[in-house]
Amino acid sequence: MAAETTALDRQTKYRLPRIRLCLVNESDDKAEMHAIRSPEDVANFLEPIRTLAEEHFVTLHLNSRHEIIGLHEVSHGTLSASLVHPREVFKAALLANSHAILVCHNHPSGSSISPSPEDIDTTHQLLRSGKLLGIGVLDHVIVSPVHDMYSLRENHPDIWDE
Repeated sequence: MAAETTALDRQTKYRLPRIRLCLVNESDDKAEMHAIRSPEDVANFLEPIRTLAEEHFVTLHLNSRHEIIGLHEVSHGTLSASLVHPREVFKAALLANSHAILVCHNHPSGSSISPSPEDIDTTHQLLRSGKLLGIGVLDHVIVSPVHDMYSLRENHPDIWDE
């Protein structure tokens, strides 16, 4: 399908690529809406990532009623780390028109469920980015095969007070 020529196209000196963004629903069926009310709800919903062999960092996209409208795997890392950048976290959130997000990752070894200094730094960075974009970061939940779950918001509320 040929793109329509606009006044801007005619005024530019160079031929520039046109970019179109779209959101593709990869589900075959109509998904049931699940509301998130607590960190335990997040941990229960993301039960399958508890036992994965490598670290996975995922985001849950929420509407204004805190119902899940999408899930995005931001990063799939190694046994002990995964790279996370606000650009990748919020790209999907913006496309999904998310009101808020929850971020979650697993600790595959299960030896410790407490956050690393990098986990806390990442949370700070995501909170600042979310404020700038108008998308709330409600919590950062860590799950593991041995321990139940760890909510950074419950255990480090000062991060959200900044």
